[in-house]
Amino acid sequence: MESMGCVWMRRVGLGANSLLAWKTTAVAAKTYSPTSLSSSLCGFSDSTISLHSCRPASVNSVALRYASRRSITAAVSTSSEVSCEIDADARKDGAPSDGNGGVFPVDKESKVILKGMRYVELEEWVRSHGFRPDQALMLWKLLYGNGIWAHSVDELKGLNKDLKRMLEEHASFQSLSLKDIKTASDGTRKILFTLEDGLVIETVVIPFQKERSRTTVCVSSQVGCAMNCQFCFTGRMGLTRHLTAAEIVDQAVYAQRLLSNEVGTIKNVVFMGMGEPLQNIDNVLKATDIMVHDQGLHFSPRKVTVSTSGLVPQLKRYLHESSCALAVSLNATTDEVRNWIMPINRKYNLNMLLETLREELRHKHKYKVLFEYVMLAGINDSIEDAKRLIDLVRGIPCKINLLSFNPHSGSQFRPTSTEKMMEFRDVLAEAGCVVLLRLSRGDDSMAACGQLGKPGDIQAPILRVPAQFQMALKQED
Repeated sequence: MESMGCVWMRRVGLGANSLLAWKTTAVAAKTYSPTSLSSSLCGFSDSTISLHSCRPASVNSVALRYASRRSITAAVSTSSEVSCEIDADARKDGAPSDGNGGVFPVDKESKVILKGMRYVELEEWVRSHGFRPDQALMLWKLLYGNGIWAHSVDELKGLNKDLKRMLEEHASFQSLSLKDIKTASDGTRKILFTLEDGLVIETVVIPFQKERSRTTVCVSSQVGCAMNCQFCFTGRMGLTRHLTAAEIVDQAVYAQRLLSNEVGTIKNVVFMGMGEPLQNIDNVLKATDIMVHDQGLHFSPRKVTVSTSGLVPQLKRYLHESSCALAVSLNATTDEVRNWIMPINRKYNLNMLLETLREELRHKHKYKVLFEYVMLAGINDSIEDAKRLIDLVRGIPCKINLLSFNPHSGSQFRPTSTEKMMEFRDVLAEAGCVVLLRLSRGDDSMAACGQLGKPGDIQAPILRVPAQFQMALKQED
């Protein structure tokens, strides 16, 4: 398993698309120095840290239906190292094969999860049951197009009766169930979904009344997040598990079903909800492929944006394999600050990240990366920061989004004033940067950027504040 750097994982169960991590002693949520964390936490070894004490199950051989259709090896960290092979081809429960050595994704009742398949996989599965390819296309359109977004056999109008009977017996239409919808004063909706294993994720729909074509759904890619960005509420949770491709896609489908009559057809998808999307790159790539298929949801690749904190190897793979847009959460102009507020920088520093983007974007025609920059009062919002940012992005085709920090429980940061954000923006614009200033949406319902999730009693560590910034955090608004 590739070393991920400074990541934080909650206790996880053994299940499809879950990472495995056990530690015999719990890690207390206390303050650590960013320069003195032990190698097991931020030394970028192959160990993965769990925030919960958990006794590992006895492991002899484990069969896992894995949506990416490949065998993987999971490293299990205990007092003595254990490894177990998770083989997608070791199907003790008779999971259906796709005919190419892989396995169609199935639920706990061994029903095939329809939204976990790309179109070619769905067509292959339908044909394996004796039905024609054109019937697979009709099913695909009923699942994702024609304004139907079918969630049951009863909604499959015009489909062959025998195919409907087969689907009722062998297929699962939903990977999520609606728990609640919360509406902010500005019309932003936060949708809470319950997963099959009882975990809860959050999705946000952001309407634009004057420009309905800009209505956006913000989807989650993980339950929690391992990156431990210090300004992010989700980061307090640690990582529980990855979402499957079906669980990601279903967020967009549900949002269309529930809200398109009120807010207009959703035209934009951003992977900026719970989680680090590129840590779950297999399922994120599959989900984006499903979303942009021209006979289904038919989102424009330019309107589907995947955000990352800066996982360089996965970023390179994403740029090679996907035509969708990329956003990079930058948030600092020096390694010293970024090491503190975004610990992943200790493995993939600013120079490595930005040089990779310069090199990769040389081969992408008319492609611009979106840099996200959350402005933290007294931390990264000085005129000197603005000037350094200009130098950092030079030579990279890009746009820059300046984002207001959204406070949350336990937060030690303060938002930069609107006046200072405008001043920062003007410095960038005068240097020729394409820069946008984004104010908060949905912050009064904890639906804004960096506010999603619900940390438990044991949380990822709050890192010690570097001495030169301690006074800035103590200042009153």
